[in-house]
Amino acid sequence: MSAVADTAPQGAAEERSARAPWALTAPALMLFVGVLLIPLAMTVMLSFHDWGQYKGIEPVFILKNWREIATDLYYAEMFWRTFRIALLTTLITAVLGAPEACILNRMSGRWKSFFLLVILGPLLISVVARTLGWALLFGGNSGLLNKALISMGLISAPLPFMFTETGMVVALAHVLMPYMVLAVWAALQRLDPQVENAAVALGAGPVTVLRRIVLPQVMPGILSGAIIVFALAASAFATPAIIGGRRLKVASTLAYDEFLNTLNWPLGAAVAVLLLLVLVLIVVGASRLVERRYAQVFG
Repeated sequence: MSAVADTAPQGAAEERSARAPWALTAPALMLFVGVLLIPLAMTVMLSFHDWGQYKGIEPVFILKNWREIATDLYYAEMFWRTFRIALLTTLITAVLGAPEACILNRMSGRWKSFFLLVILGPLLISVVARTLGWALLFGGNSGLLNKALISMGLISAPLPFMFTETGMVVALAHVLMPYMVLAVWAALQRLDPQVENAAVALGAGPVTVLRRIVLPQVMPGILSGAIIVFALAASAFATPAIIGGRRLKVASTLAYDEFLNTLNWPLGAAVAVLLLLVLVLIVVGASRLVERRYAQVFG
């Protein structure tokens, strides 16, 4: 009888310990479902509704919006522009951010802390404020840089920046550069400096050390940063809206216009859901490839 009595409290304790993780994660899970999953499901359902200028939104299940996106070349152009700008932004941040992270990693303690603050500082400023800074610097005839170049006689006409893909790429690269630098810098923290010293002692030159030792170990950080920057650039709204305006749209500004200007919520929902699906497929696929290629780093 005593053995049975001892087993009962022990079984109850094990049951409580098994339920503890679910009890601890339940608030976060409820918040995740309420804030993300339910609105996302409602958006997906909305994309299958009908809309008319006089009848408004009709809760019927149709494929009209998806068929329009699939057959109209206008939407294909919007998505191609979106991913083209995101890809160019990713390439620029990789080319400029990786060397910047390497330089930051080789600095001494005091200077490293200062320049790390310089890199992280822009993240504390609104994206809108930073983008407006680029607009004031380059924007049309009134842009400060264009005025200075024209007054010095270096150019005869203002450089095109506003309402161009070049302007959007430059502004997005500036806004998203810290993410690339931090991703590469985190990868550099795992780099053993004694390996470089050993390569130099064996007669390897700086280019060989960079190509054969540093770059292979930093590549996971570059690829991880590229995934983050690409996803953020493709889904960015504030910077394309300010620099591109109504004249040069991307997928995010197109969905915004459908929601708030034409009031065609179902079509805007279809554009937003399609952008989300494509980004999820790209990010998940790229992450799997990176983890498979560099399993020893992520293992």
